[in-house]
Amino acid sequence: MRPLVVVDADVLGRQRTGDETYVENLLRRLPALSDDLRFAALTRRPDLVPDGVEPIELQARSQLLRMALAVPARLRRLRPALVHFQHALPLACPRPAVVTVHDLSFERDRRAMGGVDRWIFKRVVPRAARSADRVLAVSERTKRDLVELYEIAPDRITVVPHGVDPAFGPGPDGKHDYVLYVGAIQARKDPLAAADAAAAVGLPLVVAGPEREPALARELERRGARLRGYVEKADLAGLYRGAACLILPSRYEGFGLPVLEAMACGTPVVAASEPALREVGGDAALYAEPGRLADAVREAIASRPRLAAAGLERARAFSWDESVRRTLAVYRELLGRPAGGGDA
Repeated sequence: MRPLVVVDADVLGRQRTGDETYVENLLRRLPALSDDLRFAALTRRPDLVPDGVEPIELQARSQLLRMALAVPARLRRLRPALVHFQHALPLACPRPAVVTVHDLSFERDRRAMGGVDRWIFKRVVPRAARSADRVLAVSERTKRDLVELYEIAPDRITVVPHGVDPAFGPGPDGKHDYVLYVGAIQARKDPLAAADAAAAVGLPLVVAGPEREPALARELERRGARLRGYVEKADLAGLYRGAACLILPSRYEGFGLPVLEAMACGTPVVAASEPALREVGGDAALYAEPGRLADAVREAIASRPRLAAAGLERARAFSWDESVRRTLAVYRELLGRPAGGGDA
């Protein structure tokens, strides 16, 4: 019988932006790219698990109790050959275990999350990274942070970048009469700098992302921003295509998925001069410190044809199929199976 790989998919349906996008695309492609393994997903939303993956419903009111009790109990019954989690591992965890770490913002910036969540993350993430058989980092920046902050051996970390969802691509040209910010509303992403830059160039700011910090959201509205909340992929792609540019002034990112999605839609990108954002955008985006964002937005608007072409070319370098192939290579290595064996 084919070995069973269990993926924790608790984020499905929870509007967790990058984390949910990651799991969704992982589950969608794993069965299509491997016929030598079986896959199951632990989730509170079995209706969102794609075909080819067995949904294992697991409801949870407390995330701490889920990871301490419910998940270990379910895994004991499933007896998987390998497990794959994000950020944290359950207290009693089968081996081998893979953990994906998206970023260590909570270590680098005290304002990255609330006090209780930060206290929890500072305990569960280093434990998971140190005890996992392999750590997947979504960028070289996150890998460097894991090595520097947690002293993880570099050879235990595999960098697996995000890809571009098929929903994001060029489409009908819009009026390009607004500046777009995509991401959760939280201080470390500095959306107020985006609002100020948009106002300085005389365009409204449209914000697509959940309100993680309500007071910050109200201040954005006071400054004239149009808050759309969490936006589904099809509508988000339309927002990218209609924007004069994407602006992402985040002070810390583990990857910067909106940069990639915007480029795939042919939309110019203005971003903070931050390592992960530069890693994704390369020479196809413009980078600026907070005080120079408005100038960069003006340049992006004036250079739209050039930046759009460069962004489309850059986005082609990021593929979810390739990301999942790299992930499968890690699974097979840990399971002692032939590299590349069973690829569909």
